[in-house]
Amino acid sequence: MKKLFMAVMAMAVLLSCTEKKEEATLSGLMKTNFVSEVEGKPTALYVLKNMNGVEACITNYGGRLVSLMVPDRNGKMTDVVLGYDNIAQYVNTDGNYGALIGRYGNRIAQGKFTLDGTEYTLPQNNNGHCLHGGPKGYHTRVWDAKQLNDQALELTYLSPDGEAGFPGNVTIKVVYTLTNDNAIDIAYEATTDKSTVINLTNHSYFNLSGTTASIVDHVISINADTYTPVDDLLIPTGELPSVEGTPMDLRNPIVIGDHINDDFDQLVKGKGYDHNWVLNANGNINTLAAKAVCPKSGISLEVYTNEPGVQFYSGNFMTEDKGKLGATYNHRGALCLETQHYPDTPNQPNFPTTTVNPGETYKSRCIYKLTVEK
Repeated sequence: MKKLFMAVMAMAVLLSCTEKKEEATLSGLMKTNFVSEVEGKPTALYVLKNMNGVEACITNYGGRLVSLMVPDRNGKMTDVVLGYDNIAQYVNTDGNYGALIGRYGNRIAQGKFTLDGTEYTLPQNNNGHCLHGGPKGYHTRVWDAKQLNDQALELTYLSPDGEAGFPGNVTIKVVYTLTNDNAIDIAYEATTDKSTVINLTNHSYFNLSGTTASIVDHVISINADTYTPVDDLLIPTGELPSVEGTPMDLRNPIVIGDHINDDFDQLVKGKGYDHNWVLNANGNINTLAAKAVCPKSGISLEVYTNEPGVQFYSGNFMTEDKGKLGATYNHRGALCLETQHYPDTPNQPNFPTTTVNPGETYKSRCIYKLTVEK
Protein backbone atom coordinates (compact mmCIF):
# COMPACT_ATOMS: atom_id res chain seq x y z
CA MET A 1 0.00 0.00 0.00
CA LYS A 2 2.86 2.36 0.89
CA LYS A 3 4.51 1.74 -2.52
CA LEU A 4 1.21 2.43 -4.27
CA PHE A 5 0.81 5.70 -2.34
CA MET A 6 4.35 6.78 -3.26
CA ALA A 7 3.72 5.99 -6.93
CA VAL A 8 0.50 8.02 -6.95
CA MET A 9 2.26 10.97 -5.29
CA ALA A 10 5.12 10.80 -7.81
CA MET A 11 2.64 10.84 -10.69
CA ALA A 12 0.82 13.81 -9.15
CA VAL A 13 4.07 15.77 -8.87
CA LEU A 14 4.94 14.92 -12.47
CA LEU A 15 1.54 16.05 -13.72
CA SER A 16 1.80 19.23 -11.67
CA CYS A 17 5.16 20.05 -13.22
CA THR A 18 3.88 19.23 -16.70
CA GLU A 19 0.84 21.46 -16.28
CA LYS A 20 2.79 24.35 -14.78
CA LYS A 21 2.07 27.43 -16.82
CA GLU A 22 4.96 28.64 -18.95
CA GLU A 23 6.34 31.99 -17.89
CA ALA A 24 6.54 34.69 -20.52
CA THR A 25 9.68 36.67 -21.19
CA LEU A 26 9.83 40.27 -19.98
CA SER A 27 8.56 41.32 -23.43
CA GLY A 28 5.63 38.90 -23.21
CA LEU A 29 6.98 36.27 -25.60
CA MET A 30 6.41 32.55 -25.02
CA LYS A 31 9.38 30.34 -25.81
CA THR A 32 7.14 27.48 -26.89
CA ASN A 33 5.85 29.59 -29.79
CA PHE A 34 9.36 29.52 -31.24
CA VAL A 35 9.96 25.79 -30.88
CA SER A 36 9.51 24.40 -34.37
CA GLU A 37 11.37 22.88 -37.29
CA VAL A 38 12.12 24.67 -40.57
CA GLU A 39 13.62 22.76 -43.47
CA GLY A 40 14.65 19.99 -41.09
CA LYS A 41 16.39 22.21 -38.54
CA PRO A 42 15.10 23.12 -35.04
CA THR A 43 14.21 26.68 -34.10
CA ALA A 44 14.04 28.23 -30.65
CA LEU A 45 14.00 31.52 -28.75
CA TYR A 46 17.07 32.57 -26.76
CA VAL A 47 16.91 35.12 -23.95
CA LEU A 48 19.77 37.43 -22.95
CA LYS A 49 19.70 39.54 -19.77
CA ASN A 50 22.17 41.98 -18.28
CA MET A 51 22.76 43.30 -14.76
CA ASN A 52 20.31 46.19 -15.35
CA GLY A 53 17.35 43.95 -16.16
CA VAL A 54 17.52 44.72 -19.88
CA GLU A 55 16.34 41.77 -21.98
CA ALA A 56 16.99 40.77 -25.59
CA CYS A 57 15.19 37.86 -27.24
CA ILE A 58 16.67 36.28 -30.37
CA THR A 59 15.53 33.40 -32.55
CA ASN A 60 17.90 31.33 -34.64
CA TYR A 61 15.39 31.49 -37.52
CA GLY A 62 17.05 34.21 -39.56
CA GLY A 63 19.17 35.17 -36.55
CA ARG A 64 16.48 37.67 -35.65
CA LEU A 65 16.35 40.12 -32.77
CA VAL A 66 12.72 39.56 -31.76
CA SER A 67 12.44 41.94 -28.80
CA LEU A 68 14.61 44.37 -26.88
CA MET A 69 13.35 45.61 -23.51
CA VAL A 70 15.01 48.76 -22.20
CA PRO A 71 13.95 51.43 -19.65
CA ASP A 72 12.43 54.72 -20.76
CA ARG A 73 13.05 58.01 -18.91
CA ASN A 74 10.57 56.96 -16.21
CA GLY A 75 12.12 53.53 -15.77
CA LYS A 76 9.32 51.73 -17.60
CA MET A 77 10.62 48.71 -19.50
CA THR A 78 9.88 49.23 -23.19
CA ASP A 79 10.19 46.99 -26.25
CA VAL A 80 11.90 49.05 -28.95
CA VAL A 81 12.00 46.62 -31.92
CA LEU A 82 9.28 45.29 -34.19
CA GLY A 83 8.65 41.60 -34.77
CA TYR A 84 6.34 38.64 -34.39
CA ASP A 85 5.58 36.45 -31.39
CA ASN A 86 5.85 33.07 -33.15
CA ILE A 87 7.97 31.25 -35.71
CA ALA A 88 5.08 30.50 -38.05
CA GLN A 89 4.47 34.18 -38.76
CA TYR A 90 8.14 34.81 -39.48
CA VAL A 91 8.23 31.86 -41.88
CA ASN A 92 5.02 32.78 -43.66
CA THR A 93 5.67 36.53 -43.99
CA ASP A 94 8.05 38.10 -46.50
CA GLY A 95 9.88 40.49 -44.19
CA ASN A 96 13.18 41.23 -42.48
CA TYR A 97 12.19 42.21 -38.94
CA GLY A 98 15.33 41.94 -36.79
CA ALA A 99 17.08 39.62 -39.23
CA LEU A 100 20.68 38.91 -40.12
CA ILE A 101 21.05 39.86 -43.79
CA GLY A 102 23.34 38.24 -46.37
CA ARG A 103 25.11 37.18 -48.36
CA TYR A 104 24.90 40.77 -49.55
CA GLY A 105 22.89 43.38 -47.65
CA ASN A 106 21.14 46.02 -49.76
CA ARG A 107 20.89 46.01 -53.57
CA ILE A 108 22.98 44.58 -56.40
CA ALA A 109 21.94 46.06 -59.75
CA GLN A 110 20.11 43.70 -62.11
CA GLY A 111 21.10 40.79 -59.89
CA LYS A 112 24.47 40.52 -61.62
CA PHE A 113 28.13 41.14 -60.89
CA THR A 114 31.46 40.04 -62.32
CA LEU A 115 34.32 38.78 -60.16
CA ASP A 116 37.67 37.53 -61.50
CA GLY A 117 36.23 37.47 -65.01
CA THR A 118 33.17 35.37 -64.15
CA GLU A 119 29.67 36.82 -64.24
CA TYR A 120 27.34 35.68 -61.47
CA THR A 121 23.55 35.86 -61.65
CA LEU A 122 21.48 36.35 -58.51
CA PRO A 123 17.74 36.32 -57.76
CA GLN A 124 15.96 39.49 -58.85
CA ASN A 125 13.51 40.23 -56.05
CA ASN A 126 13.31 44.04 -56.06
CA ASN A 127 12.50 45.95 -59.25
CA GLY A 128 14.76 43.66 -61.26
CA HIS A 129 17.57 43.87 -58.71
CA CYS A 130 18.84 41.54 -55.96
CA LEU A 131 17.93 42.86 -52.51
CA HIS A 132 19.33 41.47 -49.24
CA GLY A 133 20.66 38.27 -50.80
CA GLY A 134 17.39 37.45 -52.55
CA PRO A 135 14.11 36.02 -51.26
CA LYS A 136 15.92 33.09 -49.64
CA GLY A 137 18.69 35.11 -48.04
CA TYR A 138 20.13 34.50 -44.60
CA HIS A 139 16.99 35.99 -43.03
CA THR A 140 15.18 32.76 -44.01
CA ARG A 141 17.84 30.30 -42.82
CA VAL A 142 17.99 28.43 -39.54
CA TRP A 143 21.30 29.22 -37.87
CA ASP A 144 23.04 26.84 -35.46
CA ALA A 145 22.83 28.44 -32.03
CA LYS A 146 24.95 28.22 -28.90
CA GLN A 147 24.18 30.33 -25.86
CA LEU A 148 27.62 31.24 -24.50
CA ASN A 149 26.33 32.74 -21.25
CA ASP A 150 23.44 34.83 -19.92
CA GLN A 151 24.50 37.76 -22.11
CA ALA A 152 25.84 36.23 -25.34
CA LEU A 153 24.53 34.06 -28.17
CA GLU A 154 26.66 32.59 -30.96
CA LEU A 155 25.05 31.83 -34.31
CA THR A 156 26.80 29.97 -37.13
CA TYR A 157 25.84 29.18 -40.70
CA LEU A 158 27.53 27.51 -43.67
CA SER A 159 26.43 29.23 -46.86
CA PRO A 160 27.12 26.75 -49.67
CA ASP A 161 28.81 27.58 -52.95
CA GLY A 162 26.14 28.72 -55.40
CA GLU A 163 23.55 29.62 -52.78
CA ALA A 164 21.43 32.39 -54.37
CA GLY A 165 24.04 32.43 -57.14
CA PHE A 166 26.95 33.63 -54.96
CA PRO A 167 30.32 31.87 -55.31
CA GLY A 168 32.19 30.11 -52.51
CA ASN A 169 31.41 28.08 -49.42
CA VAL A 170 31.19 30.76 -46.74
CA THR A 171 31.43 29.91 -43.04
CA ILE A 172 29.82 32.61 -40.90
CA LYS A 173 29.81 33.28 -37.17
CA VAL A 174 27.74 36.02 -35.57
CA VAL A 175 27.83 36.76 -31.83
CA TYR A 176 25.11 38.83 -30.21
CA THR A 177 26.24 40.27 -26.85
CA LEU A 178 23.98 42.22 -24.49
CA THR A 179 26.43 44.44 -22.63
CA ASN A 180 26.06 45.95 -19.17
CA ASP A 181 25.87 49.45 -20.67
CA ASN A 182 22.64 48.39 -22.41
CA ALA A 183 24.01 47.77 -25.90
CA ILE A 184 23.48 45.01 -28.41
CA ASP A 185 26.96 44.32 -29.77
CA ILE A 186 26.84 42.31 -33.01
CA ALA A 187 30.16 40.84 -34.17
CA TYR A 188 30.37 39.16 -37.59
CA GLU A 189 33.11 36.91 -38.97
CA ALA A 190 33.22 34.97 -42.24
CA THR A 191 35.69 32.98 -44.33
CA THR A 192 35.40 31.58 -47.85
CA ASP A 193 37.06 28.93 -49.99
CA LYS A 194 36.53 30.95 -53.17
CA SER A 195 36.63 34.67 -53.95
CA THR A 196 33.20 36.14 -53.26
CA VAL A 197 31.41 39.27 -52.08
CA ILE A 198 30.14 39.61 -48.50
CA ASN A 199 28.13 42.43 -46.92
CA LEU A 200 26.39 41.36 -43.71
CA THR A 201 24.11 43.50 -41.60
CA ASN A 202 21.23 43.46 -39.15
CA HIS A 203 17.78 44.67 -40.20
CA SER A 204 16.15 45.57 -36.89
CA TYR A 205 13.17 47.92 -37.12
CA PHE A 206 13.30 50.35 -34.20
CA ASN A 207 10.47 52.36 -32.69
CA LEU A 208 11.86 54.05 -29.61
CA SER A 209 8.44 55.08 -28.33
CA GLY A 210 7.61 51.47 -27.52
CA THR A 211 4.31 51.93 -29.33
CA THR A 212 3.06 51.45 -32.87
CA ALA A 213 3.06 55.18 -33.58
CA SER A 214 4.91 56.65 -36.55
CA ILE A 215 8.60 57.44 -36.07
CA VAL A 216 8.35 60.80 -37.86
CA ASP A 217 8.59 62.50 -34.43
CA HIS A 218 11.94 60.81 -33.72
CA VAL A 219 15.07 62.91 -33.95
CA ILE A 220 17.86 61.62 -36.21
CA SER A 221 21.51 62.50 -36.74
CA ILE A 222 24.16 60.81 -38.91
CA ASN A 223 27.86 61.61 -38.76
CA ALA A 224 28.40 61.85 -42.53
CA ASP A 225 29.47 64.60 -44.93
CA THR A 226 28.50 62.66 -48.08
CA TYR A 227 26.05 60.00 -49.20
CA THR A 228 25.36 57.73 -52.18
CA PRO A 229 22.46 59.10 -54.26
CA VAL A 230 20.32 56.61 -56.19
CA ASP A 231 18.46 56.34 -59.47
CA ASP A 232 14.73 55.74 -59.86
CA LEU A 233 15.15 52.08 -58.82
CA LEU A 234 17.29 52.92 -55.78
CA ILE A 235 20.61 51.82 -57.30
CA PRO A 236 23.58 54.11 -56.49
CA THR A 237 24.66 56.40 -59.30
CA GLY A 238 28.29 56.10 -58.19
CA GLU A 239 28.50 59.73 -57.10
CA LEU A 240 29.41 60.82 -53.56
CA PRO A 241 27.97 64.34 -53.23
CA SER A 242 28.06 66.52 -50.15
CA VAL A 243 25.00 66.62 -47.92
CA GLU A 244 25.54 70.37 -47.46
CA GLY A 245 22.44 72.45 -48.18
CA THR A 246 20.16 69.42 -48.72
CA PRO A 247 17.63 67.48 -46.60
CA MET A 248 20.27 64.72 -46.52
CA ASP A 249 22.35 66.82 -44.12
CA LEU A 250 21.80 65.01 -40.83
CA ARG A 251 25.05 66.04 -39.18
CA ASN A 252 23.01 68.05 -36.71
CA PRO A 253 19.90 66.43 -35.18
CA ILE A 254 16.62 67.00 -37.02
CA VAL A 255 13.08 65.72 -36.53
CA ILE A 256 12.54 63.03 -39.18
CA GLY A 257 9.18 64.45 -40.20
CA ASP A 258 10.54 67.94 -40.82
CA HIS A 259 11.90 67.14 -44.30
CA ILE A 260 10.84 63.60 -45.12
CA ASN A 261 8.20 64.81 -47.60
CA ASP A 262 10.29 67.58 -49.15
CA ASP A 263 10.22 67.92 -52.92
CA PHE A 264 13.86 66.85 -53.12
CA ASP A 265 14.82 64.41 -55.89
CA GLN A 266 16.36 61.77 -53.61
CA LEU A 267 13.53 61.84 -51.07
CA VAL A 268 10.98 61.54 -53.87
CA LYS A 269 12.78 58.50 -55.29
CA GLY A 270 13.03 56.81 -51.91
CA LYS A 271 9.56 57.91 -50.80
CA GLY A 272 11.45 59.30 -47.83
CA TYR A 273 14.82 58.40 -46.37
CA ASP A 274 16.19 55.14 -47.79
CA HIS A 275 19.83 55.90 -48.50
CA ASN A 276 23.38 55.03 -47.59
CA TRP A 277 25.42 57.66 -45.78
CA VAL A 278 29.24 57.65 -46.05
CA LEU A 279 30.36 57.76 -42.43
CA ASN A 280 33.04 60.15 -41.19
CA ALA A 281 34.25 57.62 -38.60
CA ASN A 282 36.66 55.92 -41.03
CA GLY A 283 36.04 52.54 -39.43
CA ASN A 284 36.59 53.70 -35.85
CA ILE A 285 34.18 51.68 -33.74
CA ASN A 286 34.42 54.26 -30.94
CA THR A 287 33.14 57.15 -33.05
CA LEU A 288 29.39 57.77 -33.09
CA ALA A 289 27.98 56.90 -36.50
CA ALA A 290 24.29 57.70 -36.04
CA LYS A 291 21.78 58.50 -33.34
CA ALA A 292 18.00 58.41 -33.03
CA VAL A 293 15.97 59.75 -30.12
CA CYS A 294 12.28 59.55 -29.23
CA PRO A 295 11.36 62.78 -27.39
CA LYS A 296 8.30 61.17 -25.78
CA SER A 297 10.01 58.16 -24.19
CA GLY A 298 13.46 59.69 -23.85
CA ILE A 299 14.98 56.53 -25.28
CA SER A 300 18.04 57.11 -27.43
CA LEU A 301 19.68 54.71 -29.90
CA GLU A 302 23.36 55.25 -30.63
CA VAL A 303 25.03 53.34 -33.48
CA TYR A 304 28.73 52.50 -33.65
CA THR A 305 30.41 50.47 -36.41
CA ASN A 306 33.63 49.70 -38.25
CA GLU A 307 31.69 49.73 -41.53
CA PRO A 308 32.08 52.64 -43.98
CA GLY A 309 28.34 53.25 -44.37
CA VAL A 310 24.94 53.12 -42.77
CA GLN A 311 21.57 52.79 -44.48
CA PHE A 312 18.92 54.95 -42.86
CA TYR A 313 15.45 53.69 -43.79
CA SER A 314 12.40 55.49 -42.46
CA GLY A 315 9.83 52.75 -43.05
CA ASN A 316 8.50 54.28 -46.27
CA PHE A 317 7.38 50.98 -47.76
CA MET A 318 5.80 49.59 -44.60
CA THR A 319 2.14 48.67 -44.87
CA GLU A 320 -0.32 47.56 -42.20
CA ASP A 321 0.98 44.43 -40.49
CA LYS A 322 0.00 42.49 -37.38
CA GLY A 323 2.97 42.20 -35.06
CA LYS A 324 3.80 40.98 -31.57
CA LEU A 325 1.06 40.65 -28.96
CA GLY A 326 -1.66 42.08 -31.22
CA ALA A 327 0.23 45.22 -32.22
CA THR A 328 -0.50 46.80 -35.59
CA TYR A 329 2.47 48.23 -37.50
CA ASN A 330 1.77 50.93 -40.06
CA HIS A 331 3.47 53.15 -42.64
CA ARG A 332 6.67 54.64 -41.18
CA GLY A 333 6.10 52.70 -37.98
CA ALA A 334 9.84 52.09 -37.52
CA LEU A 335 13.29 53.14 -38.66
CA CYS A 336 16.32 51.05 -39.59
CA LEU A 337 20.00 51.91 -39.28
CA GLU A 338 21.82 49.15 -41.15
CA THR A 339 25.62 49.31 -40.89
CA GLN A 340 27.16 48.19 -44.17
CA HIS A 341 29.41 48.60 -47.17
CA TYR A 342 27.69 50.63 -49.86
CA PRO A 343 24.87 49.23 -52.04
CA ASP A 344 25.85 47.70 -55.39
CA THR A 345 29.55 47.81 -54.53
CA PRO A 346 30.39 44.79 -56.76
CA ASN A 347 29.36 46.96 -59.73
CA GLN A 348 30.88 50.21 -58.44
CA PRO A 349 34.71 50.13 -58.68
CA ASN A 350 35.09 53.45 -56.84
CA PHE A 351 33.35 52.12 -53.71
CA PRO A 352 35.26 50.31 -50.90
CA THR A 353 35.49 46.67 -51.96
CA THR A 354 33.32 43.88 -50.55
CA THR A 355 35.44 41.13 -52.11
CA VAL A 356 36.71 38.48 -49.70
CA ASN A 357 39.32 35.97 -50.85
CA PRO A 358 40.37 32.57 -49.48
CA GLY A 359 42.71 33.05 -46.54
CA GLU A 360 41.08 36.33 -45.54
CA THR A 361 38.61 36.83 -42.70
CA TYR A 362 35.68 39.17 -43.15
CA LYS A 363 34.98 41.05 -39.93
CA SER A 364 32.21 43.52 -39.21
CA ARG A 365 30.80 44.96 -36.04
CA CYS A 366 27.73 46.96 -35.12
CA ILE A 367 26.82 48.28 -31.68
CA TYR A 368 23.27 49.43 -30.96
CA LYS A 369 23.49 51.25 -27.63
CA LEU A 370 20.33 52.28 -25.80
CA THR A 371 20.45 55.18 -23.39
CA VAL A 372 17.95 57.60 -21.82
CA GLU A 373 17.83 61.35 -22.32
CA LYS A 374 16.15 63.23 -19.48
